[in-house]
Amino acid sequence: MQRRPHALRLPVAGLSAALLVTATLTTTPAPAAPAPAVAAAPGDYCGGRCLDILPPGENGNATLADILVNKVFGTRPAHTDDQLGPYAALAANYPGLTEAQLRSFFNDASFGVPADQVASTVRPRSDVAIVRDKATGVPHITGTTRYGTEFGAGYAAAQDRLWLMDLFRHVGRGQLSGFAGGAAANRQLEQSFWQAAPYTEAELQQQIDSIATQGDRARQALDDAKAYLEGINQYVKESYDGRYFPGEYDLTGHINPITNEGSIEPFKLTDLVALASVVGALFGSGGGGELSSAQVKTAAEARYGKEAGDAVWKSLREAEDAEAVQTLHDGQAFPYAQVPDSPQGAAIPDPGSVVPERMVYDATGSANQLSTPAPGVLPGALLSDRHGMSNALVVSGSHTDDGHPVAVFGPQTGYFAPQLLMLEEIQGPGISARGAAFAGLSFYVQLGRGQDYAWSATSAGQDITDTYAVPLCTTDGSPATTAANSYLWHGQCLPFDRLERKNAWAPTTADSTAAGSYSLVMYRSNYGLVTARGTVGGAPVAFASLRSTYRHEADSIIGFQELNDPGAVHDAAGFQRAAQDINYTFNWFYADSRDTAYYNSGSNPVRPAGVDPGLPLRAEPAYEWADFNPAANTARYTPPARHPQSVNQDYYVSWNNKQADAYTAAGFGNGSVHRANLLDDRVRALLANGGKASRVTLTQAMESAALADLRAEDVLPELLKVIRSAPVTDPATATAVQQLETWLAHGAQRRETSAGSHAYTDAVAIRTMDAWWPLAAEGVMRPGLGDGLFTALTGALQINESPSGGQAGPGGGSTSANESIPHKGSAFQYGWWSYLDKDLRSVLGQPVASPLARPFCGGGDLAACRSVLLDTLRRAAAQTPAQVYPGDADCAAGDQWCADTVIQRPLGGVTDPKTTWQNRPTYQQVVQFTSHR
Repeated sequence: MQRRPHALRLPVAGLSAALLVTATLTTTPAPAAPAPAVAAAPGDYCGGRCLDILPPGENGNATLADILVNKVFGTRPAHTDDQLGPYAALAANYPGLTEAQLRSFFNDASFGVPADQVASTVRPRSDVAIVRDKATGVPHITGTTRYGTEFGAGYAAAQDRLWLMDLFRHVGRGQLSGFAGGAAANRQLEQSFWQAAPYTEAELQQQIDSIATQGDRARQALDDAKAYLEGINQYVKESYDGRYFPGEYDLTGHINPITNEGSIEPFKLTDLVALASVVGALFGSGGGGELSSAQVKTAAEARYGKEAGDAVWKSLREAEDAEAVQTLHDGQAFPYAQVPDSPQGAAIPDPGSVVPERMVYDATGSANQLSTPAPGVLPGALLSDRHGMSNALVVSGSHTDDGHPVAVFGPQTGYFAPQLLMLEEIQGPGISARGAAFAGLSFYVQLGRGQDYAWSATSAGQDITDTYAVPLCTTDGSPATTAANSYLWHGQCLPFDRLERKNAWAPTTADSTAAGSYSLVMYRSNYGLVTARGTVGGAPVAFASLRSTYRHEADSIIGFQELNDPGAVHDAAGFQRAAQDINYTFNWFYADSRDTAYYNSGSNPVRPAGVDPGLPLRAEPAYEWADFNPAANTARYTPPARHPQSVNQDYYVSWNNKQADAYTAAGFGNGSVHRANLLDDRVRALLANGGKASRVTLTQAMESAALADLRAEDVLPELLKVIRSAPVTDPATATAVQQLETWLAHGAQRRETSAGSHAYTDAVAIRTMDAWWPLAAEGVMRPGLGDGLFTALTGALQINESPSGGQAGPGGGSTSANESIPHKGSAFQYGWWSYLDKDLRSVLGQPVASPLARPFCGGGDLAACRSVLLDTLRRAAAQTPAQVYPGDADCAAGDQWCADTVIQRPLGGVTDPKTTWQNRPTYQQVVQFTSHR
């Protein structure tokens, strides 16, 4: 890896001065008084130095009365939003953060609850107690038997997230509209999940049965899951009988609010598989963009000729970019999914032939409407929108203030009310952990801390999904067309499996969408799920997507069990062994009082030599995964030693970036500028010249990056250098340049002038940057790319991902990546940052490793490039606030701060206030263990 020289102006002597630079720009009130430290419980080796936070609050259940009171008076049930304020306040207060103030912005994550801090104790069985603390209402579950412990975990989960759990077991089955209403967003969401993970009920059960054959730990995990479900169902019965169940069941017509007629369906083991498929599809998969990549390749070759076009495609793909920031930076190489010089078996679709597979059949009533007044319970693009989730900053003990490792890490899972995750502590035979877990899967903590260690994860996204061009055929011998529903498998013409889900809905109080119905249909081959049809060399094919974790949605249960077991994880090696048993694609991080560690998990299939995993493959035995068995969807996987891993590297950072040398990035967007640079630059500066990290300074580094505009920090300097290569004579443009330079000097952050001002410092410059980026990207790249390649490239990588979700730029074709969810917090993961960075540095005559294959801005001429940038800047600066921020259901047009705000998307009847923008993990830990078992 050759680090690209970044323009971040951080003093090498340390980070504190850079972090404090904004203190002079912002006057903030003193933070709230920190929560008092508590005495450590037995088995707790953190010494009061483990903290966490998960907004908006632990309580995710509200009765119908609670919902109505919220709508009328704005009040909320206890612990619904009490973690939102501290979480949001860090943005204004981080520059002057002290050790004593950390507890003002994070919860104490020590084990246990002191007697004077107990808010309630519930004993759903004689062998388990659920204690909730006064501060946050988090359930602390302690059992004397394994069964009782897990029963209590299920009971507590239902107390806090029953409605959410019910929503997502229906999402995972493609049945959301029939459960929550026919709003267009509900239908879009269930369609995307049905496309990713369609199963019959028998196939869900088969996955349970398969786990039972995997040894003692697997059988214990199933026993744990059964006890957990019994705890859930006990609470379901009690809350229904006592009429304190979530009010959303009333509002969606499942229960009559007057007579209590109706029901809440009991939970069963197959629900856990459906829930796991949601988590895996959202956060733990990778690859699958082969068709988009092939279309970019075809368009590039049409534009430049085969040899030159192929070189352009490879440089835009950035599969092994020498300047890409990597989590492992000591030269470790872990070859996987590499791009061969002469790919074998590629099946490039004929230009213009690809048509997405039809999924909706037999639509009636409102099913024919593409939009509805009702918004839906979840964003329709929740799965189809590109996801970059979670970050981690971990520093080894040799580089910290007291010799013990420090970690600030957590998952970036979006913002919802209630949150997709929930906090819990579980103590029982073979289980000792506190942290976060996905609602409905919380029989184990999935991200958190054990007795003397903590762990977290970021989405890794390595390529575990391939696309096969499956030849179509007919069983009667007639000529095949793209409409054929049979395919060739090893010389046989076989019918596709047809997986169908029928949904119907009627208007309710919660969703006024008129009655409607439809069927969702997915066709499945031995080579995976059919996602599109087209031709290759004139022959009709179905393009099928094969994911290694399909039919194995719940297999990771064993790894999570081990992470919760103090007998399984005692050190870095034990942690890495546990992570090996997780088949989702995650980057796992670990810290205890002595060591730090990293491991990349996932079921990485072994592919034949010579194939390019980034292109569609011919559906022939020669190009199948090693030892591929389609009946169980199993194959040979790369052994643990070939997964990126490390112990005690000086520091680790991850923000969904490339893992290591030779570990080829899936898809587009891992080049010289990546949002992980925001973390890497800050931690390197913090440790420069013998600097030492602490919980405070690492938290400051995280939060400084959370407020940074990546485009401004890493690309704006080159944009301005090109413009300043000659005098700027137009007064309006000169003013815009000066405003951008001032913002850059201030640190290029999106921060309020003061806490609660709802206005940014350097607001005009920020608005100009927002308007300028898509114009500049198009102006620089489109003339050289041409319309066809430009359009194809927007289908593989979006131009922009701004905090507001707007300013997307042009897109086109059947699949444009230029879509995003507003108010989601996460930003700057996907965009054309590297393309402009590399191209402008080349124009300026600066060295560029892994350069683009040809010049773009002004054809490589500095004066012509400057004209492009001046023209696009002039047009951007002339845009009004209302043009840049057009407004939505939550914000008035022109309200810049509001457009950026984070909104806890309501999944039920209770809503929460907007908070200032932060690009930060949703659940976050700050840990530094002081001792070890």
